[in-house]
Amino acid sequence: MSTVSVVIPCYKYGHFLADCVSSVLDEQDGVDVRVLIIDDASPDDSAETAHKLAAADSRIEVRVHKTNKGHIATYNEGLLEWADGDYVALLSADDRLVPGALVRAAALLDAHPEAGFAYGRPLRFQHGGPLPKARTHSTGSVVYPGQWWLERRFREATGCITSPEVVVRTSLQRQVGGYDPALPHAGDIEMWMRLAAHADVGYIRGADQAYYRVHGKNMSTTDFGGQLDDLRQRLVAFDSVLDKCADRLPQAERLADMVHTRLARFALRRAYRAYDRGRTDVVPVDDLVAFAAECRPGFTGLPEYQALYRRQRVGAGLMPYLQPLVWSAVADRGREWLWWQSWKRRGI
Repeated sequence: MSTVSVVIPCYKYGHFLADCVSSVLDEQDGVDVRVLIIDDASPDDSAETAHKLAAADSRIEVRVHKTNKGHIATYNEGLLEWADGDYVALLSADDRLVPGALVRAAALLDAHPEAGFAYGRPLRFQHGGPLPKARTHSTGSVVYPGQWWLERRFREATGCITSPEVVVRTSLQRQVGGYDPALPHAGDIEMWMRLAAHADVGYIRGADQAYYRVHGKNMSTTDFGGQLDDLRQRLVAFDSVLDKCADRLPQAERLADMVHTRLARFALRRAYRAYDRGRTDVVPVDDLVAFAAECRPGFTGLPEYQALYRRQRVGAGLMPYLQPLVWSAVADRGREWLWWQSWKRRGI
């Protein structure tokens, strides 16, 4: 039977702990699981709650920090110093696993030693609301070549993993090392890419693997300055992978150009949409343009920059009046396309 070490970092999430731990220990029949709860000096009763859970189940260990070390140091403590199972999972105290998630991931990794980690589809749910119904029967799995999976991340310049749905081969985790303190907001995507640079990637089809709880303290930043910070963090994360894994990335120069161009286009798109929505007073357009220039020399040749230039010439004051006309034209084109598709389906 495979062994899985589950690290649960906790900071002020003691009220979620019982549900989180139960999803790990009571709903994963078929694997040998141990849990480490690390309380990062929470000012509430999180440590007390953790100790109560440990007293009731010998599979649970608890560590309590006297001073707050931050989430990156807490992650690495559990992943690199404590975990000794065949596989390891990092699960935030406010999230939970879907029944059988560890069993499905372990089965994939058992069957494919070339795979360094396995993931599947996460389900988001609103705190206080009911859990969405999860699919618990896999329809199979696929193992992607690590280099192919990694290149796709560079092409898209985004991650495709939330976090709680991932199970990593412990030996590989130790080989690549822990989370990077220089990436407090993009450490996850950088970690998955580093793992993929060293091994193939398993994906579980047809079944949901984890629940990601959405609440006020973990929602993605929605302010426009925060969106720029997100782009900057992604740039640092991708550049970090290129630096740390240079010996494993023979196409590093091409990958760098690919992701830098993509990020520049993201920034410019956000800038020109500020004109479309009449929000140039709150969107840091100049900073977004400066970021695009940092990412890619010759950024002015990108179509998104041309779109921005046209809007700037029209002027921010006119765009709110032009926007209804633009959307009306888009709707007309959409109706024409649907009409044409309906005739095509009839064989005409």
